[in-house]
Amino acid sequence: MRTVNRVATLLLAVALLAGGALAVAEGLLAALGGPGPLVHRWYATLTTTRWQDAPARAVAGGVTLLGLVVLVAELRRWRPARLRLAEDDRWHLHRRSMERRLARAVYAVPSVRRARVRLRRRGDAWRPRVTATADPAARADVEFALRRELDQLAAPRRGRIEVRLLPARRAT
Repeated sequence: MRTVNRVATLLLAVALLAGGALAVAEGLLAALGGPGPLVHRWYATLTTTRWQDAPARAVAGGVTLLGLVVLVAELRRWRPARLRLAEDDRWHLHRRSMERRLARAVYAVPSVRRARVRLRRRGDAWRPRVTATADPAARADVEFALRRELDQLAAPRRGRIEVRLLPARRAT
């Protein structure tokens, strides 16, 4: 999916660049008083449209907003779909299945009733974030179960493990 996104972004960038260059060339030719390479109706529209007109400002605002949305979408950090096992090989694990497997390992701890694990990655380090319904005294058992499961999976060096244990709600 990463390759598809990059190709789509590249095509969009090329189309916007070409369209922008054509519009600038046409605008400059219109400002100099001669018709440009575009259709004659466009020339008439370009020579009579002013910046104070509402459609000109709406189109400029829409194009600017579209560009900002694309820029934010590209710069935003996304959670990885795959986690690399080691830097030198091409083996990887799917993040979603890893989260489920680690949640099952946490759920196997006797006092845990519910468990949810989210994985984050910083470089090569994996940072599991655990939210579980359990006795707060079971923190060491939960961390041990996670570390054992990560060792079985031959995970690369790990960052710290964030464990958040919520006490079970009691029915009144």
